[in-house]
Amino acid sequence: MKAGTFRNQLLIIISVILTAGCAKVSVPTGGPKDRDIPVVVKSIPGNGALNFKGNEILITFNEYVVLEKINDKFMVSPPMKKRPEIIVRGKSVRVRYDDILRDSTTYTLNFQDAIRDLNEGNAIPNYQFVFSTGSFIDSLSVTGNVYSAFTLDPPENTLVLLYSDLADTSVMSQIPAYITRATPKGEFRFDNVHQGIYRLYALTDLDNSKNYNNRDEWFAFYDTPIHVTPEKNYQPLSERKDSVAVKPATGEKEPFVPPVMGEYKLILFQAEKTLHYMTSSSRKTRQQLMYTLSLPPDTMKFDFSIPGADPRQYFIEKNRNLDTITVWITDSTIYNRQVIETIVGFPFTDTLGITATKTDTIQMRFIAPGRQRSKISKLPPYKITSNITGQARPDARIILNAPTPFLPPDTSKIYFYEVLKDAKIRHEYSFEKDTGNSCRYFVNTEIKPDRSYLFIADSAAFMSIYGDVSDSTAIRFTVQNPESFGELTLNLSGYEGNTIIEVLDNTEKIIRHAVIKGSGKIKFPLLEKGKYRLRAIFDLNNDGKWTTGDFDRKRQPEPVMYYREEINIPENWQIEQPWELIPGNFKEPVLQKIKTQAR
Repeated sequence: MKAGTFRNQLLIIISVILTAGCAKVSVPTGGPKDRDIPVVVKSIPGNGALNFKGNEILITFNEYVVLEKINDKFMVSPPMKKRPEIIVRGKSVRVRYDDILRDSTTYTLNFQDAIRDLNEGNAIPNYQFVFSTGSFIDSLSVTGNVYSAFTLDPPENTLVLLYSDLADTSVMSQIPAYITRATPKGEFRFDNVHQGIYRLYALTDLDNSKNYNNRDEWFAFYDTPIHVTPEKNYQPLSERKDSVAVKPATGEKEPFVPPVMGEYKLILFQAEKTLHYMTSSSRKTRQQLMYTLSLPPDTMKFDFSIPGADPRQYFIEKNRNLDTITVWITDSTIYNRQVIETIVGFPFTDTLGITATKTDTIQMRFIAPGRQRSKISKLPPYKITSNITGQARPDARIILNAPTPFLPPDTSKIYFYEVLKDAKIRHEYSFEKDTGNSCRYFVNTEIKPDRSYLFIADSAAFMSIYGDVSDSTAIRFTVQNPESFGELTLNLSGYEGNTIIEVLDNTEKIIRHAVIKGSGKIKFPLLEKGKYRLRAIFDLNNDGKWTTGDFDRKRQPEPVMYYREEINIPENWQIEQPWELIPGNFKEPVLQKIKTQAR
């Protein structure tokens, strides 16, 4: 018995020892967060290698790494015809390519911040790998900034291209000599550039062709060839003060760092559409057919017909730009069809660039929503709405809207009063139909500040062309006192041509605008209290609007200038602000926009 007991105790002790020996060793939790970025410990070939002829590059780091959005961030300059294959294996990044490298050429592999450590995601900022197929590394640089033409904001996802072929057509068909991507602040920088003369472009590449072959792409071109000479000294990214962003403490917002101003400015624009075609057709209700065109028809026209239908069974409206056509069908035997066959004629530009009238048959289908599909759907209630609610500006114009076209209102059922403390006084008014929209009426009347008004429409005062009648409607409002608004007067100087001045709110919506020729004063009354921005458009062609660029005509977009600061307009306050509009060389844009930054 004693021997058996001893043997059992011995087995228990051995089991405990083995269990302790197999216990998992883990890293203690807590402690400071790892903020160290991966460090290159070896690469084959070395960064900066000369006379390299291989087709593979291996970069090894001191810790395990991952790649974030590598397809978006990785770029090779000069670009290769076929994108290299990039693979991560443990602590190494392998780059393989099939292209035959150019002789005596410096190549830059730009990873941006795609390489990060596995555990914390700490990124290597602006990581580049450079090698040369020749006996030296090109060491010249080209720097600059890209801006959107109309807002002067830095654009998103923009490529910047350098072409050694100076022909205008090269950007449309050839691979650039060098390529890089602008930062979110609009900065761009080419390093390791060979001495020479280049054309400089920027592009939002919709089809990944690296070419400007679509007028829907945003595009920028520098007017003259640029000369890259030894005076443009190469400065490694690691030595730039802005190469590594300053990270704020946890919970704080990143401090605003203004963009680094480079040597060249590129202004992105989207060219005007030149091709005529129909962009859409729709039938949102039984009675309404809509067609939109890419451009107004100009001297040509839009033709419409329904086979077998009398033209008196419908009527056609066009918007002010003439590029949207609305057809209202008035005959129920037509609009109650689930499918209406229509024949339309519209301007169309073919592949040879020839514009002629194209005739097309379009089936306009309407399916009533939900349970109404098996029945003739009822028209929506004929509800009359107004742009006036509660309070009205002293310069307001009363507008009435309906879901379908109006018949002339029955004015015997419509009353307009000025409301006094103890009485209501009849107020004169008249109706004016909107010539471009049969669903809209203007109410012409005189309203005065600090007065209250009541607009009453009895039942059936308004009727649609389909026989629907309105319910009773009452609109009561008070006209605000001008003293509750502010006034801004701009004293403009420095430019003698035509200028369009725009007052913008904090979302850059245009609140007011005016055109002035030369220096002088321009007044904007009745501004609600708040902060505003000012934009000046230098109207070089005197057409009263901003004109975009055109590469075919070598025309830059018309310059735009912002007032340097926001202007605060208090209530019941008049502000006079001087503003010097800098004339100068309009090929070099006036960049004076400073956005308010969140602190």
